[in-house]
Amino acid sequence: MSSNYQKLLNNLEALDLKHMREYVPNYIETANRDELSLTEALLELTNQELDFQTNQTVERVIQRAHFPKRTSLEEFDFNFQPSVNKKEILDLKHMAFMEKKENLVFIGNPGVGKTHLVIALGIEACHQGYRTLFISCHELLLRLRSAFEKGTVDRVLKRYAKYDLLIIDEIGYLPIQKVEANLFFQLLTMRYEKKSTMITTNIILSRWGELFQNSEIAAAILDRLVHHVKVFKITGKSYRMKGKI
Repeated sequence: MSSNYQKLLNNLEALDLKHMREYVPNYIETANRDELSLTEALLELTNQELDFQTNQTVERVIQRAHFPKRTSLEEFDFNFQPSVNKKEILDLKHMAFMEKKENLVFIGNPGVGKTHLVIALGIEACHQGYRTLFISCHELLLRLRSAFEKGTVDRVLKRYAKYDLLIIDEIGYLPIQKVEANLFFQLLTMRYEKKSTMITTNIILSRWGELFQNSEIAAAILDRLVHHVKVFKITGKSYRMKGKI
């Protein structure tokens, strides 16, 4: 017959409280040594389990966001990029822009830290419970065009429109065809004043007519994008060239 201790471990595993099961053996010694009451001991154990489950939930949200790497605002070298207002960027951690359904656009040459910042803010959004997706502009347009050709574009557009925060990276590195521009416009229209979109680009907004090869569709896209927007222009040097020039 199993001991009461083993029964306890079995019960915790059966209840899917696996972190608590791992934590209990060492904690029993601590509780006995510190002469904790049953209430104090249970409170500590349940707090540990709740913290573990919360972290697991956040980790799943982050994985589903498909970030290419993990970055943080604390890792960003604001001294190397003095054109970036540190206080203004750090204030974004509070996610007030998400509540206001505002968009964020980061403009700058390759390597200046645009993607670092949007990933860091995206991870913070995940921690605060916002459903987030990171995707490159090229991949997004490929998926939309493929769905358009298969006749499933409405379903795919709705899926991208539902994300609380959609991060579109690297707009401007590859030419955008008319069909793709129209699909991109449809997506932004569906998200307009409902969800927040974050964009990085190496092309200033006044040149988006060239980017989309159509001044009218570019104007329509910008109309949806910049009505509620914060624009950050990073004019510094590339991090990749740091220490090499």
